[in-house]
Amino acid sequence: MDLEKPPTGDVRRTAYTEERGGEGCLTVAIRLPVRIVALVLVVPVRMAWDALVAAGGFLGRTVFRPLGRAVGWLARAVFVWPFVGLWRYVVVPLAKAAGWLGLLLVVRPARWVYRWVLTPAGHALAWCWARLVVPVGDALRAAGTWLARHLLVRPLQWAYRWVLTPVGHALAWCGRGVAWCVRTVVAGIAWAVSWVVRVLLVWPALALWRWVLAPVGRVLAVVGREAGDALGHAWRIAGRISLAVGRFLGTLLRWIFVEPARWVYRTVLTPVGHVVRDAVLRPAAAAARGTGRAVRQAFASARESVRQVRADVRRALFGAPPPARPVRRPVDRREPSGAEARTLGRSTTALTKD
Repeated sequence: MDLEKPPTGDVRRTAYTEERGGEGCLTVAIRLPVRIVALVLVVPVRMAWDALVAAGGFLGRTVFRPLGRAVGWLARAVFVWPFVGLWRYVVVPLAKAAGWLGLLLVVRPARWVYRWVLTPAGHALAWCWARLVVPVGDALRAAGTWLARHLLVRPLQWAYRWVLTPVGHALAWCGRGVAWCVRTVVAGIAWAVSWVVRVLLVWPALALWRWVLAPVGRVLAVVGREAGDALGHAWRIAGRISLAVGRFLGTLLRWIFVEPARWVYRTVLTPVGHVVRDAVLRPAAAAARGTGRAVRQAFASARESVRQVRADVRRALFGAPPPARPVRRPVDRREPSGAEARTLGRSTTALTKD
């Protein structure tokens, strides 16, 4: 047994108010006019939207979907199928023929040239490289290394150690001094500029934000939030109104057109159709069947007469045909054949098999 009572309207309203963070009098004063104006403006838009959605669905089912299928079939017939046939019956055979010609005229001669010309030439060049070029290159490399070490590397090391290093240290000391002076001057200028910017720009902007823009932004936020909520409520209420209007119009159309048409079909057209079927169509169908049967019998009699006349003419011109020889049927003497004779693996004979 549930001993807890469901929340009443006041409790729900209090919970909603606490959830919204305690709304003030400005919010309450803005909400009702905004919702009324939003409802008045949104109801025609929602009804027009629902009408357009219904019309679009009807047109899509009855016009656009069959039209799209026809256009798709026409596009396949005009663009896809010719290209498929061209690819299947022209491009693919030509490509196969070109591949076969390329294999016969290019690949096999190139393979032969590679095997019997380029490979021996490459082996000869490799032997010459290993036996002649490599020893000469090793000798030149050793001579070049010795000359570079004694004529270039050692003089450069001496110049770096005894000339460039002291000059570099002196330049670095001068650069550090100049950098300290520049850094000190820049720091002083930056401190002065920062104080000027703070006094002339930051503090006025902060005061403007705190005492002007923030209150105005809160008011605009409340107005915007209430306008959004009002539009949402108005859209939902307009949907219900549009649904009710649509149902009323559907019921009105049904009682004006559908129900009278159904009553006429059920009470007038169906009995008349039954009478026409029983009094006219069925006798006419029976008469048509009898006429067709008589015509078929007449055609059968005519065909039989023509066949008899043709046989009489043939007999008068060529004589009577010779009698057919009787067909001799083999006599079953119940003798076992080779396939049905008794074997060692079976316990029955051909005579006792049946």
